[in-house]
Amino acid sequence: MSAPTAPAAPQPEILAAFEAAKGFMPVDEGLALYAAAADAAALGLPLVEVGTYCGRSTILLADAARAAGVMAVTVDHHRGSEEQQPGWEYHDPTVVDPEVGRMDTLPTFRRTLHAAGLEDQVIALVGRSPQAAKVWQAPVGLVFIDGGHTDEHATADYEGWAPHVAPDGLLVIHDVFPDPVDEWTGQAPYRVYRRALESGAFTEISAHRSLRVLRRTGAGI
Repeated sequence: MSAPTAPAAPQPEILAAFEAAKGFMPVDEGLALYAAAADAAALGLPLVEVGTYCGRSTILLADAARAAGVMAVTVDHHRGSEEQQPGWEYHDPTVVDPEVGRMDTLPTFRRTLHAAGLEDQVIALVGRSPQAAKVWQAPVGLVFIDGGHTDEHATADYEGWAPHVAPDGLLVIHDVFPDPVDEWTGQAPYRVYRRALESGAFTEISAHRSLRVLRRTGAGI
């Protein structure tokens, strides 16, 4: 018997949950992410997201994973990336823990999954991406890099998680902006994307605005 496969597009209720969730990914990029997740889930391996925030994109990965009978794993320290800190453009004071005075998106993330009916489909790793990657031992069908936007953090996410992508698995990178005017938001992801292509390990199969989808076609990173 063949393994179940996820549909190429989410059901209306899943898309509605995605749109209702706190986050930044636009719908068209979300649909492209879902299609990639459905493709990768057919390998029968977990789907990994690096950079959870409040769970907007996690909904899509989890639903595609559920349809294919695999798990979604999402990694985040939940203290916010650089541009989400106080005084920066993407800061949201509603996700600041008043007791400790720091961002904490974990409660909002949990409510997001609960509202979407996907709590049992997601393993949430709460911690920093490089440390989580070091203890992760299994191959994965997809790695979605959507974490910090500095070279330090984007490179660490790539070096930590890309080695786990199985043959024919997918590496998906968000916020890839080639134009140097986007230095803060997209130049580090763009450099990671270029590195993946130049490595010979990955081949680009699609691009949807700032979302790039690459397939593992060789060894290494």
